[in-house]
Amino acid sequence: MTRIIKKIILVIILLGLVGGGYYYYQKNQILQPEQRYRLQEITRGDVAQSVSANGTLNPVTLISVGTQVSGRVSKLYVDFNDHVEKDQILLTLDDALFTAQIAQSAGNVRNAQASLDLAQANEARIRSLLAQEYVSKQELDQVVQATKSARAQLDTALGQLRRDQTNLGYSIIRSPVSGVVVDRVVDIGQTVAASFQTPTLIKIAQDLSKMQIDSSFAEADIGNIKVGQKAKFNVDAFPNRNFEGVVKQLRLNPTVTANVVTYNVVVSVDNPDKTLLPGMTAYVSIMVAKHDNVLLAPNAALRFKPKQDENQTAKATPGNGRGAGNQTMTSQNRGKKKSGQDEISSGKIYVVKDGKLTPIRVNLGISDGKFTEVSSDEIKASDKVIVGENQADDGTSASSSNMRFRMF
Repeated sequence: MTRIIKKIILVIILLGLVGGGYYYYQKNQILQPEQRYRLQEITRGDVAQSVSANGTLNPVTLISVGTQVSGRVSKLYVDFNDHVEKDQILLTLDDALFTAQIAQSAGNVRNAQASLDLAQANEARIRSLLAQEYVSKQELDQVVQATKSARAQLDTALGQLRRDQTNLGYSIIRSPVSGVVVDRVVDIGQTVAASFQTPTLIKIAQDLSKMQIDSSFAEADIGNIKVGQKAKFNVDAFPNRNFEGVVKQLRLNPTVTANVVTYNVVVSVDNPDKTLLPGMTAYVSIMVAKHDNVLLAPNAALRFKPKQDENQTAKATPGNGRGAGNQTMTSQNRGKKKSGQDEISSGKIYVVKDGKLTPIRVNLGISDGKFTEVSSDEIKASDKVIVGENQADDGTSASSSNMRFRMF
């Protein structure tokens, strides 16, 4: 009996030693917070907030040259990329029909002039007879009326002649400005018809050294954009080159597409070397705010939320009774509920203090997409904040993965 008791005591002692060794081993294998989490320092520097959108480069002045008369293109004097001067002939339409109309109108003028001459001679004759009392006053009134009618017919014929001569002049298409031909939509022999609207024949950019970007910004960003702000943009043709411009105009007419409201923002661009071409897609970025020498926290630190904190938050929600989560709420969370504006302008970051995760409430400023301006009495430059957990290859945390590997 004594031997059995001794064996039992020996087994208990061995199990205790194994358990204690295993506990001590597992305690040493648990990673410290500095090893479990990825840390990054709070820095001090400058931050600029900008809004972005796509746009299209266009000449400041683009003239669409059309025609007021119909006809067939008989001669073409310019082509794409040609430089033209003001009043230079661009093309001519076939003038055979206009010349015939002028000849007809000229004949009508001569006929009306002959009728007027006859009427004036009759009027002079009747006036002399009236002085001798050979005719009545009524006959004089009739010949006077005939003279006025003949003069009106002559004026009508002259107006028709001037109209036909003007149409003949319109058959010669001239450049209204000096510039560069950027588009030509007609060829020799093509017939153009100016019936209900003026057809476009040629497009001329007045000055390619001055261009503009027509961009569409969302209504959420339009409130921060002001005339005179500097804008930076890139184009696909020169991906390694940065261009600059200035906000010239915010057009009030909105564009609604699939319930999305955008506004056209015109950016003025200098193009002295004429590198930028009409129609290029520009990726515009407008700086709307800039703060110098402020504390900057990585955006990943503001997004980080440990699993333990998520569980506590879930327990602290209404309807969970007097759970443990209510005991872990900070004094800030137990205070009065903040307004929507306060919620937007504040955030929470985590630091490691005394080997534990400690949340710190910070006020948020502007952001450049990578770093956000923060302010708090509890942090300073060079403090390290948590930006994420160190992950094992299988996607789990390094500590738990290491423990499972050691256990088995």
